Amino acid sequence: MRQIVLDTETTGLDPRQGHRIIEIGCVELLHRRKTEQQFHQYINPEREIDAGAFEVHGISNEDLADKPQFGDLAQDFINFIRGSKLIIHNAPFDVGFIDAELALLGPEWGKVTDYCEVIDTLAMAREQHPGKRNSLDELCKRYEIDNSQRQLHGALLDAEILLDVYLAMTSGQEALLLETRPSRQQGNSKTSLPQGTRPILHRIQVPASEREAHERRLDTISETNGGLCLWRSDYQD
Repeated sequence: MRQIVLDTETTGLDPRQGHRIIEIGCVELLHRRKTEQQFHQYINPEREIDAGAFEVHGISNEDLADKPQFGDLAQDFINFIRGSKLIIHNAPFDVGFIDAELALLGPEWGKVTDYCEVIDTLAMAREQHPGKRNSLDELCKRYEIDNSQRQLHGALLDAEILLDVYLAMTSGQEALLLETRPSRQQGNSKTSLPQGTRPILHRIQVPASEREAHERRLDTISETNGGLCLWRSDYQD
């Protein structure tokens, strides 16, 4: 399963008013593990950046003067995301801008959804945490993810942060599944006990700090799964 976590920075808020993409950042997940593959590019938007947008990302027109235009990198970008599941926070915003850029290149380029499926983590967060604030910063606080480097928005940095948030949001109970395959040293051999004997079980005293961390983890699982947690004594199938 190949997933691409994506974010963009733009000259403004609305592509219908002629605003353009100035940065794309993508990070690859393969079978829920981050790989070293990424796509990151600054883009010359061929127009001025709004003052409000500059305050958010700190990227100026001077920074982009020598950067390629979207059409110069469009094929490489499409090749990178093709066939994947795109993970985006507030997907309509980013997808709307990318579709607008593709439209400027010609109808033969189609739309993002012609190349891959789109997953909106903002919609997921609103479903999992109704009535709460679900910005990327708020989700970092909720899932205890370090975003201290996010003084300004940046497409690649935000994609990397969103990757951690997405894995936390979708971890469910799978992160606590126990490994059942025998080790290489064990092979397939079985250890048998003489008939009528019972194995000796040793009780281990768990430190209070570890018990507290375990309970916090169960709280997260319970919240993610609608109040249900297999490892809680009040769980009912």
